[in-house]
Amino acid sequence: MDSIRGTVRTDRRTKRLVKRLNPGDIALIDHEDLDVVAAENLIAAGAAAVLNCCASHTGKYVNRGPHALLDAGIPLLDNLGAELMNRVPEGATLELRGNAVYSNGRLLASGQLQTRETLDDRNRVARENLENQIEQFAENTLRYLKKEKSLLHGDLKAKHIPLDFTGRQVLVVVRGPDFRKDLDSLRSYIRERRPVIVGVDGGADALIAAGYKPDVILGDMDSVSDDALKCGATLIVHAYTSGDAPGAERLKRLGVPCHVLSSIGTSEDLALLLAHELGADIIVLVGSHFSMDEFLSKGRGGMASTFLTRLRVGAVIVDAKGVSKLYEARVRPVLLLYLIIAAAVPIFAVIAVSPLAGQFVRLLKLLLNL
Repeated sequence: MDSIRGTVRTDRRTKRLVKRLNPGDIALIDHEDLDVVAAENLIAAGAAAVLNCCASHTGKYVNRGPHALLDAGIPLLDNLGAELMNRVPEGATLELRGNAVYSNGRLLASGQLQTRETLDDRNRVARENLENQIEQFAENTLRYLKKEKSLLHGDLKAKHIPLDFTGRQVLVVVRGPDFRKDLDSLRSYIRERRPVIVGVDGGADALIAAGYKPDVILGDMDSVSDDALKCGATLIVHAYTSGDAPGAERLKRLGVPCHVLSSIGTSEDLALLLAHELGADIIVLVGSHFSMDEFLSKGRGGMASTFLTRLRVGAVIVDAKGVSKLYEARVRPVLLLYLIIAAAVPIFAVIAVSPLAGQFVRLLKLLLNL
């Protein structure tokens, strides 16, 4: 690998870092088990290389995130040590040579340069450990169910929010796996059905980037831009069960009105529960978590709430991939053109063999001569 030189952008939270990352910059992160969403954001931002203070793939579960970086041609250097984050200031110039990082020719740290072989080995370990991961997830879900039974039957107490989704379809957009691709595939659906559009935190920016205006923005407001918050959508701050809502302070400083709604679980869970409680006929999910790998890859106990939320709203929930496939099966404009041509051919054939056809042609010639 040739040496890579560039300006470094550093942050312990990858979703904050990508907002400041310019094409050609080097990203310095501290992100154990780099998930596919974070990897896709780093790719979209144009990172020249990614330096991780810890392990991008621990082997706890099958992880596509680090592979995505390598597939995009972005070098990934791991296990550089937590101290590097404190020693490298934002905006400094770094050089990556093999498995080492230099500043002004001075060695700062060395780590492990990831390859497809090393990442495949981690995935092999993860597959061997899959049974234990599933068992831990199941145990955590049962503990969570005993503790938070209200998630399956409780009232959100959202009557103070002036929204009514009765009889409407609702599109909930989360910055999850393949969210850009899924959102793009739903253009026909959105144009025809005109669903209520809900952006969960950074999902609001994804909607605006795709050319849509969210009707509702919901979340703890830590990863959504100021411009999105000022777009005119109804803003709902996800508060802790204690009532504490740090996101509300930010909106107050921006001078935009909001509603506060407390709930257990993630902001994604709250968006689904709210749409369900407000009477949505169908909830279409973009970037959400459906597969076993996606559930395990979140790597936190809170995913039990996501699983239980699916149980509650399962009757009306649809994944974006399923909706896009249904719309792909519909009649396309080119097929309509073929149908028109096929219908026109016999009509012209009948005219051609008709006794009146010759007289009609002579009449056209006479009109042109005149």
